[in-house]
Amino acid sequence: MAQNKDMRFSDTHQWISTHSEGVATIGISDYAQEALGDVVFIDTPSIGDKFKAGEQFGVIESVKTASDLFMPVDGEVIAINELLSDQPELINEEPHKVWILKLRISDASQIDTLKSEDQYVIFLGQN
Repeated sequence: MAQNKDMRFSDTHQWISTHSEGVATIGISDYAQEALGDVVFIDTPSIGDKFKAGEQFGVIESVKTASDLFMPVDGEVIAINELLSDQPELINEEPHKVWILKLRISDASQIDTLKSEDQYVIFLGQN
């Protein structure tokens, strides 16, 4: 699992990690990339797009399936990982380091509603 104790996880298998005041990085969990298999494409939003927690912000496609990506918190997209357009397989290699987008968070208290790494591991064991 993750090395970052500040990382939080959603029930839809996205992770979020805050780096500076009001800015966070979002990716998918190791569990999600393993379930997907070899990632071949990631459809991301545009810089400036705004989302509410729980809204779909993109799609990740693998050789076996496609899965929607859901925003863990409210915010505005401020950066997209451009490497993933040519190298989506990077998600499979280091899912907890390779980010999909950066977000300016609207309400930082929403992060507290997400699961810690330990809570996420328990959640995975129950499903």
